Amino acid sequence: MTFVEAEIASQPDCWRQAIDLAGTAAPKLGRPGERIALVGCGTSWFVAQVAASWREQAGLGETDAFTASEVPDRAYDRIIAITRSGTTTEVLDILHRVRGTIPTTVLLGDLDTPAPELADELIDLSFADEKSVVQTRFATSALVLFRAAWRGDVDGLAEAAAEAVSAELDPAWPAAEQSTFLGAGWTIGLAHEAALKFRETSSSWAESYPAMDYRHGPISIAAPGRTVWMFGDAPGGLAEEVAATGATWIADDRDPLVQLVTVQRVAVARALSLGLNPDTPRSLSRSVVLTS
Repeated sequence: MTFVEAEIASQPDCWRQAIDLAGTAAPKLGRPGERIALVGCGTSWFVAQVAASWREQAGLGETDAFTASEVPDRAYDRIIAITRSGTTTEVLDILHRVRGTIPTTVLLGDLDTPAPELADELIDLSFADEKSVVQTRFATSALVLFRAAWRGDVDGLAEAAAEAVSAELDPAWPAAEQSTFLGAGWTIGLAHEAALKFRETSSSWAESYPAMDYRHGPISIAAPGRTVWMFGDAPGGLAEEVAATGATWIADDRDPLVQLVTVQRVAVARALSLGLNPDTPRSLSRSVVLTS
């Protein structure tokens, strides 16, 4: 078993730990009414997008999400940085930039890094740290923690994930030559993350869009031998429009976070079917550290 397969399978236990941690972590995530920016790179940016949507939907205050290199000079009450490695250059740069002027909270996988010294508050997610280059359990555990803190609807979530990591996969899914992932509202960030998992893990052609925007051009690539995945509820008529193209429409009534676990498994299965090692994805490293 590859590292990433084992880490995907461990997600139910990690989610339980994240739920248990949420009560003590919540005060570090800012007070209601504060204006907050969530930042990260790659997968962590997509986590930030989902979490920002949840916080605003909960009425807790204006919340933005940025890739760490593009955080504007605005008057935020707190910046929350999400970083598995604690060494990503752009994340450390923004923590340096706002130090002493804007309070910061860091969700972190590896404590033995520069990030803790730059953070005003630290949330320890080292139980979800990974050996893999490709992120799976760290990202979903961070999402579960945000969800437990800001939404509270986490009953049965870990149990549903346990079913997802053991369920049989349709062999046609990893065989698809191209996959598109769609979301609406908070699941748009999940769609972006799902497509990234396919690109990272198997160097495959994968795209992601807001579901309502998919009709405005991207649906033109749907065709037989390709899949279109929907996270959450689909807009009326979209499933039928995709089916008319000959592409395979994939959707179900499971929680979108649980759907993401299935997509992670399919991405790894595709890599293995292509003779690739998902633990050593092409042109990638576990952390992007830039030199000037």
